[in-house]
Amino acid sequence: MTERISAREAIALVTDSFAELPSPGEEFRPDGPLSWKGYDEARARAAARTGEEESVVCGAATFGTASFGTTTDGRAPLGPVTAVLVAFEFGFLGGSLGERTGDRLEAAYDYARTHRLPVVSLVATGGSRMQEGMLALTQLQRVARQSALTREAGLAQIAVLRDPTTGGGWATLGAGADVTLALPGAQVAFAGSRVRPPDADPAAYTAEAQVAAGSVDALVPQDGLRETLALWLDLLTRPAAGAAPVPPALGPASVPSALGGATDLPATGWDAVQRARSPERPRADAYLDAYFTRRAAIGGDRCGGTDDGVLCGFGRARDGRTIAYAAQRGTPTRPAGYRTAARLVRLAGRLGIPVLTLVDTPGAANGADAERQGAGAAIADLFAAVATARTPVTTLVIGEGGSGGALALAAPGNTWATPDSYFSVIAPESAAAILKRPAAEVRATAAQLRLRPQDLLDLGVIRGITQRRPGT
Repeated sequence: MTERISAREAIALVTDSFAELPSPGEEFRPDGPLSWKGYDEARARAAARTGEEESVVCGAATFGTASFGTTTDGRAPLGPVTAVLVAFEFGFLGGSLGERTGDRLEAAYDYARTHRLPVVSLVATGGSRMQEGMLALTQLQRVARQSALTREAGLAQIAVLRDPTTGGGWATLGAGADVTLALPGAQVAFAGSRVRPPDADPAAYTAEAQVAAGSVDALVPQDGLRETLALWLDLLTRPAAGAAPVPPALGPASVPSALGGATDLPATGWDAVQRARSPERPRADAYLDAYFTRRAAIGGDRCGGTDDGVLCGFGRARDGRTIAYAAQRGTPTRPAGYRTAARLVRLAGRLGIPVLTLVDTPGAANGADAERQGAGAAIADLFAAVATARTPVTTLVIGEGGSGGALALAAPGNTWATPDSYFSVIAPESAAAILKRPAAEVRATAAQLRLRPQDLLDLGVIRGITQRRPGT
């Protein structure tokens, strides 16, 4: 487990500079709104112990990118990014939320929207404050509203879950962020340790468990937080490198060049299928490495699932722009993969970032587990996300394009293909089975399906066939 540090230590760990915001609404009746005997003394002891007057510290901070060094394309690192920073002090009554906490958080979010700044939350809280009763609990509604208003304003929200993050702090600032990171070994759960069933599995209440369940994007060690936060803020708040984005930030992502040895087009449908299924063919990881100078991944569908077969995140493309990406890795895509991709497309739309999708799947996972996990609904949701995307979506088919499980990720009117790919209503073997044809007719069926890149171009399904760039 990562060692617990104070709010001020956490601030110093991740920022280059920090200026605390004025604290609003600091008047309080004796012993608080419930006249809870001894509350004033408890607050005084907490203040003496921590040096803070409340459980949260809010301010404007700068996060630098100097630690990146020179990027892989030779570009110099960018300058610092300013953000509103919220840091919880667990030593102050367990980092609990009360009315004054709500006042400070509301003021911080309002400052962020007024000055068009992203919000970074360093969360460490045990939940709502008992000594303020329901008035403490209703602070969660205030926080949720501020987060929603900030989301509607198109400003990014990043949360770092420290130890512990439980109760309403997890269910609002933590789980409600656009990108959620966690320290290894941190306790992360809605139920705190004192209210869980006595036979509960403690492993289920950890940051690691939340990553596995798709509720947290990544584990980040404490000594890696500065660089990780700087990278995320750079990607999510700078549409392009430089003061004037050229080309325009909202223009579509450029089409990646084809990788690998195939330059000629397949002679037959079955040849196209075999090329796409070749283990030597370049996969999504290679395309992303060639396209981006740096990138950061999101993981999980926020509904209890993950799919390693779909890579999602944001990256700095070689033309200097931030591009969101969702890339299939050649495996049957599970429901969590579709939901994560839909989450990515919608987040990119809110932040004004173009999207690149890479299609490569034999089709949607079709086992019983996939059906129980809502395969149809997940695919439908991704179709809707792409169809209503607020920013342009560019698609490249880099391998197999198997049925609706591939089409859900494809941009209508802006899909391209590589020479070693195919796109089909369904795989030839399945098509033959549906048509009650013998296995010997699979190759002929592949030809009839007109699934080659050049066939797709003739049919108007794709806009073009991308070729290999010289030197790659």
